[in-house]
Amino acid sequence: MALQYTEQQREYIHLAQEFGDKYLKPELISKWDKAGECPKEAFNPAFDLGLHMLEIPKEYGGAGLSFEDSALVFEKLAEYDAGYALTLITSFVALRCVMISGTPDQARRFADILKPGKFAAFTLSEADSGSDSGSLRDTAVRKGNEYILNGEKAFATNGGVADVYIGVFRTSNNGNHGLSAFMIPRDTPGIYVGKHEDKMGLRLSNTVPLFFKDVHVPVENLIGKEGKGINIALNSLNLSRAFVSTLTVGIMQRALDEAGNYAVKREQFGQPIANFESVQNMLADMATSVETARLLVNNTMKMMDKGSLVRKEGAMTKLFVTDVAQKVTSDAVQIFGGYGYTRIYPVEKLMRDVKGFQILEGTNEIQRMTIAREVAKEYAKE
Repeated sequence: MALQYTEQQREYIHLAQEFGDKYLKPELISKWDKAGECPKEAFNPAFDLGLHMLEIPKEYGGAGLSFEDSALVFEKLAEYDAGYALTLITSFVALRCVMISGTPDQARRFADILKPGKFAAFTLSEADSGSDSGSLRDTAVRKGNEYILNGEKAFATNGGVADVYIGVFRTSNNGNHGLSAFMIPRDTPGIYVGKHEDKMGLRLSNTVPLFFKDVHVPVENLIGKEGKGINIALNSLNLSRAFVSTLTVGIMQRALDEAGNYAVKREQFGQPIANFESVQNMLADMATSVETARLLVNNTMKMMDKGSLVRKEGAMTKLFVTDVAQKVTSDAVQIFGGYGYTRIYPVEKLMRDVKGFQILEGTNEIQRMTIAREVAKEYAKE
């Protein structure tokens, strides 16, 4: 393996593998994938280990791991199921958002909700405004010491299982500069959860629309200042894009493992198909892609640990890793031939799951736009 781990990091990976072997058995993953859901109680062992609070500082009740070390744990969990790992990551990305942009009191209140074993969600997209955040219509109107929220959020990851939300609403008609972020407890009157989306992949991850009808939140639940919601959202997306890439590497590694093991055992024309040059070429490209992606993710995590917001680098990482992963998982299906196109083997599921990561947290088309803008700014300074 190109990435050299410390002894402590190897221990983290080993613990994640022990967890996956014990609690994320193939028959359970297959059952939940077919049902398109993962029961909340399936996360109790993860809560007991504090996997939902890995990189959260100890002062807020977390384990205080670095981004780099946390990523190694979630890469390994994603080898078992990326949707399961995504559910856990979404919670601490939401909390980290409050830690970066909110007050210490807000972060503690948010952390106190999660610590016992609860989920959180970050909600931005609407039915008619996915990539175009400037067209968001959901409103937050201030009246005295409260804001009254109205609108509908789409594709809210963890939306149906979360006990607290970070939601972005419009507080003025000033495009992206008219958006503000709020901390919203799930039990606030006026919040309604829609039907869980019947998704192509990442089916163990809860995704729902959320409806807000005259939802009253106190002024002290405003995160940062009015009009800074888009900045808060972008900071959250930078972080989550890096972790989405981590999960994608886990999927790629699983695809390579499945394809490699199959290729050396499956015989055609009197010999293992691993002897055929066409299969060898695919395995070589797959292995190279996995290692390259892992190194890129690791470097991005190190940058975040040093305080970088990785707007360009996070977009680059997410773009590159998820695009090459689509090829890796597709080649895995190809190596399995007809069997790969069935649910007898897990490679078709890996290909379905990866597709989601090319879309969520900003489509890869948006990543290219972000990268191009940042590159243009750099050359404009010369």
